[in-house]
Amino acid sequence: MNIFSLIFLSVFGLFNLLGLSQELFLRQLIYLFLGFLGYFIIKSIGSHFFRINNKFFYWFFITVLIVTFMVGLEVKGSKRWLNFYFFNFQGSEFFKVFFILFMAEILTIKNLLSNSFLNFIKVFLYFLIPFIIIFKQPDLGNAMIYFFIFFTLLIFSNFSKKYLGYLVGLIVTFTPVGWLIMKDYQKARILSFINPHLDVQGSAYNMIQSVITIGSGMFFGRGLGLGTQSRLFFLPENTTDFAFASLIEQFGFLGGFFVLIFFTIIIIYLVKKTVYFYYQKSEVDQKKFLYCLGMLTYFVSQTIINLGMNMGIMPIAGITLPFISYGGSSVMALLIGFALIP
Repeated sequence: MNIFSLIFLSVFGLFNLLGLSQELFLRQLIYLFLGFLGYFIIKSIGSHFFRINNKFFYWFFITVLIVTFMVGLEVKGSKRWLNFYFFNFQGSEFFKVFFILFMAEILTIKNLLSNSFLNFIKVFLYFLIPFIIIFKQPDLGNAMIYFFIFFTLLIFSNFSKKYLGYLVGLIVTFTPVGWLIMKDYQKARILSFINPHLDVQGSAYNMIQSVITIGSGMFFGRGLGLGTQSRLFFLPENTTDFAFASLIEQFGFLGGFFVLIFFTIIIIYLVKKTVYFYYQKSEVDQKKFLYCLGMLTYFVSQTIINLGMNMGIMPIAGITLPFISYGGSSVMALLIGFALIP
């Protein structure tokens, strides 16, 4: 059922794009073809190769992030992509899967779990390096996804919970500092979420238009390609951050309901996998448990944040909706991640 749910969501995302841009529809079709091809290849060869080379993949993508930060394609003030002419490669999307794989491996190394403060700092630095680079791109939304993944894996690892207390204390202490180093537009997004009337035509515009777009879809939607809010560009980022709002406008509450049903099916599949490996006792099974838990956290947090910002109940964070939003890096990374699930 898992693969059929992934295919269904991908097809629904394609139809949504078809009603917005035929060019993006064709590009996404190619990305999906390559993504599912990679999915079946990885499924056939197994995950062993990736697991034994997890450290190589970690440092490879750290290098990619550094190169992207230095010479990456700049779009709207952010350097998140490497331009390969036919394809913009977003390393932070692909790295999510290999970051989970790497953390699942090191958090089960017995020597590392000796509960010494030095070992905890070592593990924390493995998270902090990519977090800082992605935060400075700037990409606060994806940086937070990495934090959610790391924090969740740490909770269920064998590290002493007192170190979690240290981490929470560190977060509380440095939150004001984080606010000071945030970009002005990131601060404006948070403030406009708290009070949308502060800047209706500025920082709150996207959120307000998203809510209007969802409302205009009503029960059955306006029809494929007939959404006025998205087609006439009243709604910015209508194929990426706010693709769900565009989908509701075209296919209505009914279309959105079916999409949410299949999101739920995938989440239940991930929960079942995670629970199964949780009760297994071998070290290999514990690695599988942490990987499944990381993928669950990745998928759920990204889905909830995107749906929340589309409905105006969360600040805008620049997070795409899995399989619905346009983006080759996102969809191919997700399919690689699901292929590596044991």
